[in-house]
Amino acid sequence: NEDRERAWRASRETKLETIPNCEACAKPTPEEVRGWAQSFDKLMKSPAGRNVFREFLRTEYSEENMLFWLACEELKNECNKHTIDEKARMIYEDYISILSPKEV
Repeated sequence: NEDRERAWRASRETKLETIPNCEACAKPTPEEVRGWAQSFDKLMKSPAGRNVFREFLRTEYSEENMLFWLACEELKNECNKHTIDEKARMIYEDYISILSPKEV
């Protein structure tokens, strides 16, 4: 029973070599990976961290939650009124509307 739990835990741990490749991602250091466990902001600021988290969310059928969060973060940084209106409309249509294919 203890061996089974140890094997399960080892299979769930993120190993650097299992992080999917992403052209924009530099290979994270072990310290950076440990930082992801301490801070959601650190995870989301790292391209490799976002990539790993997105892969995890896919396995949980929850990827749209991260995509919604990223779209909202992008909207918060926008200054152009026309672009803000357009992005807000797209967020509504993509994630909030009951007709949305990725409703959150």
